[in-house]
Amino acid sequence: MKLDAGAGGFWRDAVRVGQQLWHETRITLFEQATDTRPDELKEQGVRPRVWFGERWITSVFDLFEENIRYFPALLPISEDEDPVAVLDRGACPQLAEMSLHNGTIYRWNRPVYAVVDGIPHLRVENRVLPAGPTIADTAANTAFYYGLVRALTEAQRPIWTQMSFTTAAENLHEAARHGLDAHLYWPGVGDTPVAELILRRLLPLARQGLDRWGVNQVDADRLLGIIEQRCLTGQTGAAWQIATVAEITRHSGVDRHEALRQMTQRYIEHMHTNEPVHTWPTT
Repeated sequence: MKLDAGAGGFWRDAVRVGQQLWHETRITLFEQATDTRPDELKEQGVRPRVWFGERWITSVFDLFEENIRYFPALLPISEDEDPVAVLDRGACPQLAEMSLHNGTIYRWNRPVYAVVDGIPHLRVENRVLPAGPTIADTAANTAFYYGLVRALTEAQRPIWTQMSFTTAAENLHEAARHGLDAHLYWPGVGDTPVAELILRRLLPLARQGLDRWGVNQVDADRLLGIIEQRCLTGQTGAAWQIATVAEITRHSGVDRHEALRQMTQRYIEHMHTNEPVHTWPTT
C-alpha cells in the first residue's frame, strides 16, 4: 500500500501532459514509458522490465533468479573475473555481469548486491516512500512504513499468507490512482476506504512496530499523528495540488498552465515552512 504525501511527480507530469493524472503518477508513467514490448509479446506473457512482480517470494534469491530467467541481457559485456576462483581465494566476487543485468530491470522492490571496502552486502532497493512535500511529512511516512513493516513481518500469521499477490498489486495501483479516496482490500475487513483502513487498522499496527524498534513514544505519536491528520482531513500532497489548481482556475480565471505555475510557487513556499501538508490552505 502507498500513502502519498508529496506526489512528487504529479505536477511535473501534469504540466507535460496537460491533464490531471493519478494521485501518484510515477508508477504508471514509468511503467508505460519504459514498456517497449509489442502487443504480440505481451500476449505471450513476456514480462515488462518495470515490474511489481507476480508472486510472493520466500527468498531474495528468487528475485535474482527471475531476473535471469525472464529478461535477456541488454549489453553484451563480460568481465574477466572468475567468481568461483575469487571465492576459493577467500575474497568476495564483484559479480559485475549480474549487477549490470540487475540494473536494467526496474522492480518496485529490487535486490542489489555490492561489495564495499571488500565487504559484500545485499539490500533491497525499496521505492514505496514518496518524497516530501516537507521533512515532517517524509519523517511521518518513514515512521508509518517501518512501524508497519516490523509489526506485519512479526505477526503470528503474516499478511502474505492472507492476501493473494494479485490483490496486493491491485491495491498498489488503486492507491496510486485515487490516493485517500481509494478502496483497498484488507484481510478480515474486505474492501474498505483507505483512510478508514489506516485509522482503524494500520496506525495501531505501526505504533506497535515503532515500539518494538525502540522509538520514543512521544516521537512515534508526533509522527503518526501527521498520518492520522492526513486521513482525517483527506489532504495529501496530491489532493492539495489538485484542489489548489482548481481554486486558482476558478477564482483567477487563468489557464491551466498558469494555474499550475502558481500552485508550484505556493508549494515551494509552504514546503519551506516544514508544516505538514494536511495543514496547508488551498486558497
